[in-house]
Amino acid sequence: MKIALFGGTFDPIHRGHIEVARAAQQQIGLDRILFVPANVPPHKAEKPRASFFDRYAMVVLATMQEKAFVPSLLEAPAEGPVPAAAAKKSSNPLSAPRNYSIDTVRRFKQTLKQSDRLFFLTGIDAFKDIAKWRDPEALLQECEFIVASRPGFSLADVANALPAGIRPPAAAIKPFAKQEASGPLVLRGATIHLLANVHQPASATAVRQAVAGKKSANRFLDPAVADYIRKKGLYK
Repeated sequence: MKIALFGGTFDPIHRGHIEVARAAQQQIGLDRILFVPANVPPHKAEKPRASFFDRYAMVVLATMQEKAFVPSLLEAPAEGPVPAAAAKKSSNPLSAPRNYSIDTVRRFKQTLKQSDRLFFLTGIDAFKDIAKWRDPEALLQECEFIVASRPGFSLADVANALPAGIRPPAAAIKPFAKQEASGPLVLRGATIHLLANVHQPASATAVRQAVAGKKSANRFLDPAVADYIRKKGLYK
C-alpha cells in the first residue's frame, strides 16, 4: 500500500487541505492518507487557537466522506479524553505526545508491512523550512515526500530548501531557477514528488480572521466543520 502522513495544525482544517490531499491521492496513487493534527507544533511560535481534540474532531468531520482519508491520533497529547464521535473513525497505532515529524514517522513505520511505501505530505511553505526541522536528512531518508507547490516556486527553490548534506551544488541548482516546481525530484538521500498549482482556496488564518470578524467562512469550510466552529464558539 501507498500511505501518506499529512501533518499540520489543522486550526481549522479547510477545503485547501482537502484539495491538497485529493491531488496527492490522484497523482501519486495513494491508498490511504492519514491526517495527523499536531498537539504542539515545534516549528510555530504561536500555539494553536483551538484545542487538540477540537481540531481532531474537525478533521474527522471534514474527512467523513472520503474513504481513503483517515484522522489519526499519532500526535495526540499523552492524557485527555477523546470525543466519542471523533473516535469512531481514527487511526491510532501507537499514540504518543511527541510532535517531531521524525519521531512520528519512525513510530508509524513500525506498524507497516515491508511492502508498504510511506510518504509525507506537506505544503511548499512548510517544506521551505525543512532544513530547520529535527534530523531533516534522516527524515527525508525515512520516507518519500509529497510537496504541494504553488505559482512562484521553482525547482531551484525546492533544492535550495534541502539540508546542506544532501543539497546539490549551487552551480547545479542555478539552471532550474525558472523551472516550475513539479514532477518527481530524485536526489541522493531524498525523493520528492512535487504537485504543481494545487488549488487552495483558503488558509486557516483567513478562516480564523473571518470568524473573529463575525463574517462567514463557510466558503472555505466543509459544512459540518463550519457548524462545529459555530456551536463550539471557536476563534471568536
